[in-house]
Order: sequence, then structure tokens, then C-alpha cells
Amino acid sequence: MKLYNLKDHNEQVSFSQAVKQGLGSQQGLFFPLELPEFELTDIDAMLEMDFVTRSSKILSAWIGDEISAHQLQERVKNAFAFPAPVVKVSDDIACLELFHGPTLAFKDFGGRFMAQMLAYISGADEQITILTATSGDTGAAVAHAFYGMDNVRVVILYPQGKISPLQEKLFCTLGGNIETIAIDGDFDRCQTLVKQAFDDQELRQTIGLNSANSINISRLLAQVCYYFEAVAQLPQEQRNQLVISVPSGNFGDLTAGLLAKSLGLPVKRFIAATNANDTVPRFLKGGEWQPNLTVSTLSNAMDVSQPNNWPRVEELFRRKTWRMTDLAYGAVDDETTKSTMRELAELGYISEPHAAIAYRMLRDQLQEGEFGLFLGTAHPAKFIESVESILEQKLPLPKELAERADLPLLSHKMAPEFAELRAFLLK
Repeated sequence: MKLYNLKDHNEQVSFSQAVKQGLGSQQGLFFPLELPEFELTDIDAMLEMDFVTRSSKILSAWIGDEISAHQLQERVKNAFAFPAPVVKVSDDIACLELFHGPTLAFKDFGGRFMAQMLAYISGADEQITILTATSGDTGAAVAHAFYGMDNVRVVILYPQGKISPLQEKLFCTLGGNIETIAIDGDFDRCQTLVKQAFDDQELRQTIGLNSANSINISRLLAQVCYYFEAVAQLPQEQRNQLVISVPSGNFGDLTAGLLAKSLGLPVKRFIAATNANDTVPRFLKGGEWQPNLTVSTLSNAMDVSQPNNWPRVEELFRRKTWRMTDLAYGAVDDETTKSTMRELAELGYISEPHAAIAYRMLRDQLQEGEFGLFLGTAHPAKFIESVESILEQKLPLPKELAERADLPLLSHKMAPEFAELRAFLLK
């Protein structure tokens, strides 16, 4: 598999290199040189396979012969050791629940697959430092995926006071090879610090820097697999008229869905659903890319004004000669999010703010005869304070959260200054 840097098409790397490197020069994202496509008969046969077998086939279409089929299947089996069920919400809408992994969020798929790939690719003596920024769920997924791994140091930046207390407990109580830093700023500041670190060539080489953000190609490709898993669970008549609504912050999840469509998965259209940080909906409506200052919302994992993965979306539309006008979109404010969560509860489905936004856009835009699927990206209990307050009911705490709820936080605190972060990384 060859990938090229979106900011310098002359920089081309293998899959292994892209996984280890994370970003290309000028902070450019890597993108596949080839865009494989399955025949319709292949897709039908794949939808009959089990999750692991099918996912291995999907990933090998991208990765090629860099990893043997047997090794890849073993790694996928280790990574995807939990289900992604489609749960009915109403007659024409269902939720793809992606929160049944160890940290109760969709990031478990990408984080664990990336950890498996790095373990396979890296030599036993090679020191790696994973540096990543999180708006909530990435931190936990990455921390748990790499926890206890030899020769891997994980440093996670997150915006202090801007993620839910239980999200924080999930990854800031581990210790060992997992170090966490609460940054006095928003998620975009955290992301900027990570990019500055990757621009520092000396730092990169000295500590073997890598990123586990959704910018890493291994995480992105892992996410393609659960879109196929969703369609596999639907009857034929629903597959033919499928609309998928994706709660979008950094836009990795939507990119993965569009890559699934590029492979041949039958999806009629996608909806990019955001909160008040609506850079992409405004761009799709008016053609101007004008990020505003990031605002804090109930759906904090989507509080991103400059989504990292958007250049990949644009590149895919350009390469496939798709029309950007075919991508549906919409933004939902906090009050509408709350009323939507209550509406879902009346339907018998307990949801958290991110999924509620995706449901709302789907409900508002679904046409007669279509079937809608929205992504449930995190367990409602990860946002227990807001969910219980909005729905006025108590939620049981899953054991994954209950085990960590009373543990002390081990985080460092830091101003959003690169010099300070650099010194910390070199210590």
C-alpha cells in the first residue's frame, strides 16, 4: 500500500511508514494512492461473513501484501473483540452502537487496531512516544489500547475542565506508560501543540514520535470496517435506501464512512451532523471556509472548529469525482440536543448528546422509503451528569466506569506553551 502526503504529493510512503510516522511533512495527512473497489458480488458475499473475517478482507484491500493475511486476521481478531450492534429506535431509524468496547466509545476500534499494527511493525528495541490530543474519547481508547506495552510511552493532551469527569477518570488514572496533561485551553489548542511537536524534526527523532489521533491512517481504516458491519445486519430492502448520519467533530468517522462507500458499500447518502462548531455545514452551504472560535457545548467531543480530517474528505470527493453537494449536513444547538435526547427517551432509547445530534439530523432529513442509521459513538454513562440532568432519571454505571470512578487523577497541568510541552517530552 502506498500513501501520499496531501500537502506534498511527492512524499509517498508505505502503510507501515504511515502508521509509524502519523503525519507527513508540513503536517500533511497521508492518503491512499490507490482507491480499491469491490465488485457488487464481492460485497454481497462479504456481508455474509463474520465481523473479523470481513474486516480482514476490507483491510487487506488497502494494506496489500505488507502484512500477511493470517497475521492481519490475528491482529484484527485481537482488536475487534467486541460487537457493534444495530439497535432499532423507530420503524425507519436504527442506531449503530459503537460503544461496547473497553472504553465504551467508537475510538476503541481504531485505537486497538493501531496498537496491534504498531506492535507488529515496530522492532523490539524501538522506542515509541505516542503523542495525541483528545476531546474526550480518543484519550481513553488510546490509553487502554497501549497500556502496559513495552517500549511505548503515551502522552495525552486534553482541555482542562472541558471533558466529562468520567471520561477523564477512564484514562487519567492508569499511570505506568500512560502520561496525561490537562492543558489550560480548548481542544484546538491541544491539537496545535501536537502539530508543533510533529514539526520539530529533532524532537520527533529523539523520542520516536507518533500520533494516535484520527489522523493516523491505521485508525481511519479500522473505522471503515464497522460501516460494513452495520449494513450486514440490515435486511436487503433497508440496504437499498440507506442514509447514515454521522456525529462529526474532527471528521475521521465521516471520512471512514465515505471510504466504505468508495469501496462499494451501498449507502445512498451521508449526513455530516455537527454541534454549534459548524465550520463544515457553513462551508457546504456557502462555499467559504471560515472557522469561528471553538465554543463549548454539551457534545464536547465535537467541539472542534478546524477538523483535521476535512482535507481527506475533499481529496476523496475530488478523486472519485463525487459532487460535494451530495453530502448532506446540519448543525444542532444545545437546546435542540436536549429536547432530542428527551424525544429518544420517549421512544425507549437512552442516548447521549453526540448521538442525539446525529439522530436529529437524520430524523429531519429522512425521506419516505429511506432507512436511516445514526452512529452511537459513546455510552450514555460517559456523560452521566448531563444525561441524568436532561432526562431526570438515574443511569446505572457500567463496570468499566465504576472501577475507575473513585481513583485519583494522575494528570499534570500545563499552559498551552510548546516550550513547556517539549521539555516534558524530552525528560
